[in-house]
Amino acid sequence: MALVHAERAARLWSCRLVVAMMLSCGGLASCSARGTEEPALLVYAGAASKPVVEEVAAIYRRRTGIEVDVVFGGSGQVLAQMRLAREGDIYFPGSSDYMELAKRGGDVLPSSERIAAYLVPALAVQRGNPHGIRGLRDLLRPGLRIAIANPETVCVGAYAVEIVERNLDARERAAFRHNLVNYTESCEKTATAIALDMADAVLGWHVFEHWDPQRIETIPLARHEVPRIGYLPIAIAVFTKNPAAAAAFIDVLTGHEGQAVFAKYRYFATAAEAAAWIGEAKPVGGEYTVPDAWLSR
Repeated sequence: MALVHAERAARLWSCRLVVAMMLSCGGLASCSARGTEEPALLVYAGAASKPVVEEVAAIYRRRTGIEVDVVFGGSGQVLAQMRLAREGDIYFPGSSDYMELAKRGGDVLPSSERIAAYLVPALAVQRGNPHGIRGLRDLLRPGLRIAIANPETVCVGAYAVEIVERNLDARERAAFRHNLVNYTESCEKTATAIALDMADAVLGWHVFEHWDPQRIETIPLARHEVPRIGYLPIAIAVFTKNPAAAAAFIDVLTGHEGQAVFAKYRYFATAAEAAAWIGEAKPVGGEYTVPDAWLSR
């Protein structure tokens, strides 16, 4: 496997000149020596980046002439889909946890990994905060409806469990789980649970508010309750048939145009920015093993 990765990495570096041509010409079709249109780029993405990826895909399409097909979902779910299909050009999970799984599984080229943006876990409630939720322990009130993402397949669900396990005692965890009405299937559906009033609060990402500012409001966690800063890693899949096009997409996403889109939705460009929002420095990335008791609601 190491030899295969080395060969693929060598091909990736040899494509850098092609990437530069793709981004400087009027489109890939006009740059191609074959004079034929390239196939669509296939991206498997955790929904933590959904609004940004949709906009960056449009920028990339205009720049290169290449269509971008994106499969969104829980980071674990889309990784399983990519492995089963044995196809795809890019893997873009919602946290370092799933990128580490992908690297251990030989699903991506480690040398191609880049960090696109940073995230902080936070509470999300309906705009106007009708239930007066101010912190984590307010979620224990009898009668509140709480949702988290499925911690077995969705990165923000694993972060939610980590926060609950580290900050609440056994009695408090039982009260939290009593109020837990739903495991959502992705970050997007976790935000939707608040936007459509299917829950009174969710443990999600700080950016949910900026996906739907008319209906969602962020309640920051206390600084000591935040276990770590998350980040969005992206890498080329080992199944790619067009590493140059995949590398070009990553260059656009992590370049000034892509970063402007991330900034529009209030993702953090650096870990230092995320730490400043929290109010203190925190570990960045890493992995968390969800206890078995949380794997079924």
